[in-house]
Amino acid sequence: MPEVAPVRSHVPVAVVGAGPAGLMLTHLLARSGIASTAVDLRTRAEIEQTHRAGILESDSVRMLVDSGASDRVLRDGDEHRGIELGFGGGRHHLDFADLVGATTRLYPQTDVFLDLADARERDGGDVRFGVADVEVGDLSARTPAVRFTDADGVRHEVTCDYLVGADGSRSACRRAVPADARRQYVREYPFAWFGILAEAPPSAPELVYHHSPDGFALVSQRTPTLQRMYFQCDAAEDPDAWSDDRVWARLQAICGSNGHELLEGPITSRTVLPFRSFVQEPLRHGRTVLVGDAGHTVPPTGAKGLNLALADVRVLAEELERAVRDDDPDHLDTYSVRALERVWKVQHFSYWMTTMLHALPDASDFDLRRQQGELAAVVGSRAGSTWLAEAYTGWPTTTTGGPR
Repeated sequence: MPEVAPVRSHVPVAVVGAGPAGLMLTHLLARSGIASTAVDLRTRAEIEQTHRAGILESDSVRMLVDSGASDRVLRDGDEHRGIELGFGGGRHHLDFADLVGATTRLYPQTDVFLDLADARERDGGDVRFGVADVEVGDLSARTPAVRFTDADGVRHEVTCDYLVGADGSRSACRRAVPADARRQYVREYPFAWFGILAEAPPSAPELVYHHSPDGFALVSQRTPTLQRMYFQCDAAEDPDAWSDDRVWARLQAICGSNGHELLEGPITSRTVLPFRSFVQEPLRHGRTVLVGDAGHTVPPTGAKGLNLALADVRVLAEELERAVRDDDPDHLDTYSVRALERVWKVQHFSYWMTTMLHALPDASDFDLRRQQGELAAVVGSRAGSTWLAEAYTGWPTTTTGGPR
């Protein structure tokens, strides 16, 4: 049979990846009158069933609310005034609201996706889930292209004025940038997080970061009856080799060293999350830009992944609007510069939190005590506590220039 020609169309902006970053970008563009198409290999149901934690910075919450994407985040999101740092046998509370006048919200990334997907459907957005055989090409051409097969088996070719890679840490768009046109910065960490979901009441009202001679643990929450917790492990650890009793014994030992007894329950999910810091520069190649995990990843210690992606989107939406209005792709250079300034600040914060709290390989007794001294310096100084609070709740992003 002769090959069937693809269905051809053109939009100002095409987005590869319809997770929170891609959907928020298309939502903001639509509010500026700019049409877009977004595609994702995953079905909507698959994304909805991927449970991921979510601590939202103040600006992330405002973006969801002010853009009309979600008011549910204010109703269902659990406002946190701060965090606790556990070390040296005790727990120490940092009150972000008092220190910097800002808070965070516990609101799972799954719920952020649901709100944005509903908003795009409500507004008639062109979002296509469950596509296959995605190809990107002609990144430097006047009209880059995305080719894919939709959920009904129809082949499409969408050309665009600007192409956005929002397709995660294994980004096809990032790989399509020629090697001589990019620089990559990578740090692999010699440990991972063993994460669980447990049917249990909360063990604390806010997040507790525990440092101990046995390693790191994070006590988080999900709902009044479902809790998210993590402990440091080897990246090669097999989560299925751990019984519930073994998991709880490990968590209780780490948290108990700081006087924190956890409320236990059946474990419904267990996974191992490797650590990696990555940045690709620049975030623009021709008429293509990278946003979120497609352009950079951070360790989860500082709760920055989703927030950094949304900060990218805020800046990119502004610069894409200018690029479309002026028919000038060089506005994308401004996006790359503005976004990368924040990216590297976040890389530093996430690296600092990670190395301050985790047991490093071959660490000596001196190294352990030095970390305790560093933590004591942070909680014992209003200036030190304020810097952590400012970074954790998020540096403000201006709407007309670079990050402050």
